[in-house]
Amino acid sequence: MTEPAARSGGATPDADPEGVAAFLRAHPGFLAANPGLYDRLAPPRRVHGDVLADHMAAMLARARDAAASMAARADLVLAAGRVASGLTGRVQEAVLALMAATDPAECVTEAFPGLLGLDAAALCMEAEGPDPNRPRMRILPPGMVARLLDGRDALLGAPAAHAALLHGEAARLAAWDALARVPWGGPPCLLALARRDALPAAATEATGAAPAPVYPVETVPGSLLGALAFLGRAIGAALDRAG
Repeated sequence: MTEPAARSGGATPDADPEGVAAFLRAHPGFLAANPGLYDRLAPPRRVHGDVLADHMAAMLARARDAAASMAARADLVLAAGRVASGLTGRVQEAVLALMAATDPAECVTEAFPGLLGLDAAALCMEAEGPDPNRPRMRILPPGMVARLLDGRDALLGAPAAHAALLHGEAARLAAWDALARVPWGGPPCLLALARRDALPAAATEATGAAPAPVYPVETVPGSLLGALAFLGRAIGAALDRAG
């Protein structure tokens, strides 16, 4: 007796429905173990009885889960967008303050929170120890800027073990932070911004990234990252000018 065509590599359900039916009869738990298949099935009619109605319920549950995940991701995108619109419009004022400042690190620490609508701001520099010539700089261990930014010029993320080094006492307030590379003629340096407003927990969970050091790229507006990167470059120019 020949094997059912459904078991051959070129068979399709349309070509051998008996083989598909035989397989499902022999493996009654197959659909339950592979719920993703419900996305591709047409729902049965309830007139066929409770067993088929259970399959319809499973398909509806899959559809509801997918809709909830999409809604949660939309919430995350909208929340990140509100952060972006609130920050990018303030960057120009921060750059103007830098132009008038004699001490860029002091300007960042004292003026940036109010100008940017944040809870904390700090200028962080890699060094073996405190620099008496730059007392307002937060000191980071060598190599930390590269590890945090990982080749990027700016990022938005959920603070983790590094929060205390970047934000000091404000770390306990930081629901998220923003980091930007500060290119200048001195040691590796970055701008660290913190804010207490959190992005929606449900949205973060829906992305499968909670807790995550960086929010999914598609949820972070490019205008926000561009503004942060520009601000970092402006700070670097101010540092070079101050000497």
